[in-house]
Amino acid sequence: MSERKDIGPVVSSAHLADSALPPLSEVEFAVTMMNNAYHRWMVRCMTAAGGPAMAPLEVLILHLVHHKGRAKTLADVCLILNIEDTHLANYAIKKLTQAGLLKAGRKGKEKTVEITEAGAALCTRYREVREALLVRAARQLGHDPEDISRVASLLRALSGSYDQAARAAAAL
Repeated sequence: MSERKDIGPVVSSAHLADSALPPLSEVEFAVTMMNNAYHRWMVRCMTAAGGPAMAPLEVLILHLVHHKGRAKTLADVCLILNIEDTHLANYAIKKLTQAGLLKAGRKGKEKTVEITEAGAALCTRYREVREALLVRAARQLGHDPEDISRVASLLRALSGSYDQAARAAAAL
């Protein structure tokens, strides 16, 4: 299929793509589609794994707290996941704790959360479902894993530019 020259980049806001860096609008639209698909996937994978109904942020926090088997503080969770509204993370942690998937603890004066056995088992089942449904399908696309890693690195770097621009916009 030949590429049509009269069709511009795939964006959701042509007025924003009309800039000094049109590909940035392509990335923004792709990230929007990816974010929505990823959130839908996490929720449905968690349900398929036998977990309770969860919001995407709860799924992310559950996996993060399970990561490396170390207790995390609210500040750790917010820093790692780049969450500005700490009350959203705190609410998600409370829900996961009430569901028996996390348990509260302390590290000095700081409150911490750790994964429970039930939480770890759910993360393991989620991983199994993810491997069977998502990883297998993604591998069939034939993309070089190093290319996927480079895209992830680029997105993390761009997130820094967006954070800096957000700080600058807040100062205006």
